[in-house]
Amino acid sequence: MIENEILPERTLLVAIPQKGTSKDTIEEHLEELSSLVYTAGGEVVDTIYQEVISLNPATAIGKGKVQEIKNIIKDKEINLVVFDDELTPVQTKNLESEFQVKVIDRTTLILAIFAKHARTNEAKAQVELAQLQYMLPRLTRLWTHLSKQYGGIGTRGPGEKQIESDRRMIKLRIQRLQKKLKEIAKQKEIERKPRSNFYKFAIVGYTNAGKSTLMRHLTNANVLVEDKLFATLDTTTKALRLPNDKIALISDTVGFIRKLPTHLVASFRSTLNEVQFADALIHIADASHRFLSEQISIVEDTLESLNIVHKPKILVLNKIDLIPDKEYLKFLQTEYPEAILISAERGINISALLNRMTSIMESDIRYVKLFLPYSKMELLPLVYKFSSIVQKEEKNEGIEFLTKLFKQEENFFVKIFQPYILN
Repeated sequence: MIENEILPERTLLVAIPQKGTSKDTIEEHLEELSSLVYTAGGEVVDTIYQEVISLNPATAIGKGKVQEIKNIIKDKEINLVVFDDELTPVQTKNLESEFQVKVIDRTTLILAIFAKHARTNEAKAQVELAQLQYMLPRLTRLWTHLSKQYGGIGTRGPGEKQIESDRRMIKLRIQRLQKKLKEIAKQKEIERKPRSNFYKFAIVGYTNAGKSTLMRHLTNANVLVEDKLFATLDTTTKALRLPNDKIALISDTVGFIRKLPTHLVASFRSTLNEVQFADALIHIADASHRFLSEQISIVEDTLESLNIVHKPKILVLNKIDLIPDKEYLKFLQTEYPEAILISAERGINISALLNRMTSIMESDIRYVKLFLPYSKMELLPLVYKFSSIVQKEEKNEGIEFLTKLFKQEENFFVKIFQPYILN
């Protein structure tokens, strides 16, 4: 062993599904939890679940399951137990007292991953805000004890500094972070203004569906591509030339996931503003995933919670290179007739996606007739800059144009050329 090497935390996963939940669903939830632990830097040693009608207020699980887990912890040298559902402070405290190892829930785990992957000032502020908002109602001496005794997954971020502060100081820090994020949002709004004349696409989807891979393939952007959940938190926006020779902008956004805490979505609202301000969405899903339909529904539900339901949307089923069964591919095309099946990794059928993007953009086209007098020829470059010329006719006193522009350009165009627009 290398001296001072930090070993992954040996982790036991615990699911508490409602009675009657299918075994496939339970296994899928545990697999996803396992991926989250791996992304956070832990090592999953074992998994266990208990179907319940309702959670035990004291320990979430029954006494028999508590004892069973204690035996597993001892036999397999477990030092971290992760629950797939949110635990109350009382449940966490009681379980740690029983197990004598660190116990965290799914939300704490996701926050730990976000803290690990935050790179920009905005992402760091968003993560810290989410952590503090989650921590505030759970503020007890137990947390200070944990941060000192255990360390590791779930104690990164504002952890030791902020947990030792009192509620008043944490609330003050929350207010400062909220103010900081509002200032960042205003700055982003200013930065967006020069891009307002471009059609904007935003890529959304379940985490690890291939958003960053698609982004890199479409734009040759140097974005992080990693087979881990929430590998990227920060929004990347790049220019893209479409088949109609028009430039559009495309943004990659943070991935969605089931049981994503409401306050976490709220904290990342400024990042998700790229989705709010987009003209159209590209919803990418992992076609090879056995719970494809559920993941699609989770993304759609999240978009609905953000009041983003009326934008044009392209459903893209990615990773078809991982599906050897041609009959299943035919089934997917039948089940999702409007979807485009691609492999972002191998560049399969990307041209079909680009053509659909072009079609959606052109469906927003407006035609405007314009008469520009010869005395106003200094405006001629702006006509060409902000529109496409469909027809041009030189007359005695000026030039008559039939211009083609995109819906989002129309207001800007009208402001400049209002006196010269023909009815």
